[in-house]
Amino acid sequence: MMKFIFPLFSVVLMFSGFAQAQQLTQYNAAKVQRAIQLQQQDKIVDAIDVLSKLTPSQAYDKAYVQRMLGVFHWQNGNSKAAVKYLSTAVNSQQLVDEQAWVTQRMLADLLLTEQRFKEALPHYYQLTKTIPKNQKVGDLWFRIAQTHYQISQWDKVLSALNKHQKVAKIHKEQDKRQLLVLKLGAQLQRKYWKSAIPTLTALIELEPDQAGWWQQLSSIQLQLNQPSNALDTLVLAQRQGIVLSQSELKILAQLYAQRGIPEKAAQVMAQLADYETDKEIIITQASYWQAAKEWDKAIAVWQKAAQFDGQYYWQVAQLQIQEGYYQQGLKSLNKVKDYNKTDDVALAKTRAYYKLNQLELALVNAKRANEFKPSNEAKGWIQYLSQMRQIKG
Repeated sequence: MMKFIFPLFSVVLMFSGFAQAQQLTQYNAAKVQRAIQLQQQDKIVDAIDVLSKLTPSQAYDKAYVQRMLGVFHWQNGNSKAAVKYLSTAVNSQQLVDEQAWVTQRMLADLLLTEQRFKEALPHYYQLTKTIPKNQKVGDLWFRIAQTHYQISQWDKVLSALNKHQKVAKIHKEQDKRQLLVLKLGAQLQRKYWKSAIPTLTALIELEPDQAGWWQQLSSIQLQLNQPSNALDTLVLAQRQGIVLSQSELKILAQLYAQRGIPEKAAQVMAQLADYETDKEIIITQASYWQAAKEWDKAIAVWQKAAQFDGQYYWQVAQLQIQEGYYQQGLKSLNKVKDYNKTDDVALAKTRAYYKLNQLELALVNAKRANEFKPSNEAKGWIQYLSQMRQIKG
């Protein structure tokens, strides 16, 4: 629930207007003056007692006294009583001009502090119709937006904020922040994702160290299928010193990979807390290094993955043989236990033994591959190696 600050200027204006209250009868005017003196001496209870004993016969006098009682009860910490007396004064329609306006404003603010939001709104809207010269209409629209927010009327929040921005001049960053936070909340509730982006951008400009704004912005950009923008946002967040969560780091790595920068993706994976102990993280990082053609790094990380699951010795062996590490590749191939890869393993051994100039072992493995699963590649190796053996005789 939002917190609201009570506008003390209303109370000041109420007392300053006493000198102009020429319609009060002489007796009641004297009692009101006495009550004000007691109030100024911090004798609020005595001031209330003086006014409570009055029984004005004139409608204006009654409304004025009710108004004063509302002020004093608020100052004495009794908001419910203050609302009661101010409501009577406003509903009497005896108060006029700025006197009436200020009284209704105080009543609206009190209803707001009492969380009687639906009762406060008609008063605020009425106040916007006639604005005294020394009052700020922008402040009213902001309170209207706050009140609608409390009762989840999101579109009305945004409408009120738009009116506020048209008439208000915001100088303090804190005031601008409150407006943007209120606007963002309503936009997110209504799932106005595109509209929320400039709001979040403005919040980031105000508070670049707040991780939440960066996180929400990147999340919305992903929601709108804007991976490039989401990547830029997360990168800028890191440069700003924002510590990304584990899930955000994974997303950042994926976005780098999608943009065709797998080496950056692999480097981001290394920032994860469990990058050396989590099997899935290790496999993903190995894939990124391999996509980046960083063969030695890929081999090293695939070897880590193979310690968790022997099937990954196949990736290790393939890269080792590709890079000319034939002896290491053969050792890795001997650790591959996947029955479905028997022919592939045998063909890989064929290539490794051939490179090591061990033609007999190469031929044995070529025949083994063909027996398990006949293929043109296996047959081609058998024919070629058989000819080489004959030549060497």
